[in-house]
Amino acid sequence: MTRETITTDRIAPSVGPFSAAVRAGDFLFLSGQVALDPATSKLIAGDVGAQTEQIFSNIAAVLEAAGKSFDDVIKTNVYLADMRDFGAMNAIYGRYFQTPYPARTTIQAAALPLGAAVEIEVVAR
Repeated sequence: MTRETITTDRIAPSVGPFSAAVRAGDFLFLSGQVALDPATSKLIAGDVGAQTEQIFSNIAAVLEAAGKSFDDVIKTNVYLADMRDFGAMNAIYGRYFQTPYPARTTIQAAALPLGAAVEIEVVAR
């Protein structure tokens, strides 16, 4: 199976040896996104709500670069530094998806890259 890397200049460059997204067959796998500001490549200031908004902006840019939208997302994984932030994250998350909602896993992680409060990855088809 061939793999195609998806890139866009509308998000910050990767901080490691990974792609923003990879298309494999009918599936598009997006790497986890933290709330990096595309202009500065730094984690934005703000609470989990602000970080979640930035993450969804970044995800939208990658999906668009691949010719996809949130309607094509079939699975998400959400990683929170503190599970007490679930409600604030979920309020933003719920604005980006409609029924039928994608499958989702949400866990608390011991720590996230760059001290982020939240990281989200998606799979689209």
